[in-house]
Parts: sequence; C-alpha cells; structure tokens
Amino acid sequence: MVKRNEIKQSLKLFIVLSRAYKAISEDVNEFIQEQGLNPTEFAVLELLFHKGPQPLQQIGNKILLASGSITYVVDKLEKKKLLKRVSCPKDRRVTYAEISEEGKNFIEDIFPQHERNIHQLMNVLSNEEKDEVIRLLKKLGLSIKNLSY
Repeated sequence: MVKRNEIKQSLKLFIVLSRAYKAISEDVNEFIQEQGLNPTEFAVLELLFHKGPQPLQQIGNKILLASGSITYVVDKLEKKKLLKRVSCPKDRRVTYAEISEEGKNFIEDIFPQHERNIHQLMNVLSNEEKDEVIRLLKKLGLSIKNLSY
C-alpha cells in the first residue's frame, strides 16, 4: 500500500515541475513574441532550420502539435515569407515545408540570443546538476510511457 506522505511528495514534485516549466516557458516565449512570432511558429522554423525540409504531415509530431494546426501555422509563416511549400517530386500527395532564404537569415539572426537566454535561465544549475536533471526527467518520461492502467 502506498503511504500518504509518498503521495504528497509526488504531488509536490508535480507542482514544482509545473511551476518551473511555466516560468521558463513564459520567459522563452516572451523573447519569441518580441521577434514577431508565436511559440509554435518559432518551433516550426527551428525544426526546418536544424533538420531541413519536412513533410507537412510529420511536423506536428516533431514539435508536439496537433496536425490540424500545422496548416494554419505554415500558412502564417508562408505569408511572412519565412518558409515555402514544396511538392514532393516522387509523391504528389506529399508537400514539404522548407525554410526560405529570408527565414534562414531570420533564424540565424535570432537563434544565438535564444540559446543565450535559455543558457542564462538554466545556468543556476551546475553542469553536473543539469546532467542529473536530464537523466531523471528522461527516466520519468520514459516510465510514464510504460505505465498500464
């Protein structure tokens, strides 16, 4: 039988983790919005910048977004001339999102500051502590996939 104090500790961990994520996310999102993007638009641009052209159908899974929202986000980025749609020459059913030259210049300009901001937020932890947090959060995330109810 699970002890009550163990349950309370798990709830406290959940609250602390949620609050930390919220604080970090709000700070990062503020910078992104100052650049004229919303966090989802930034995530799509960052994906295309680092991973190259992506099928529209797969972008949602890679940035943890519902597939129905991808078309809307891609439309907005296309209007801003930060990406373009490219038809697959081998399969007409597939369309790729590809970062435009303007989008590449834009992300190259702002990404170093984005990295520095994240580093500054995380720098309260030592490198060893960061490694430990990464290890523990991976353990937590992977264990949840294996739970059966």
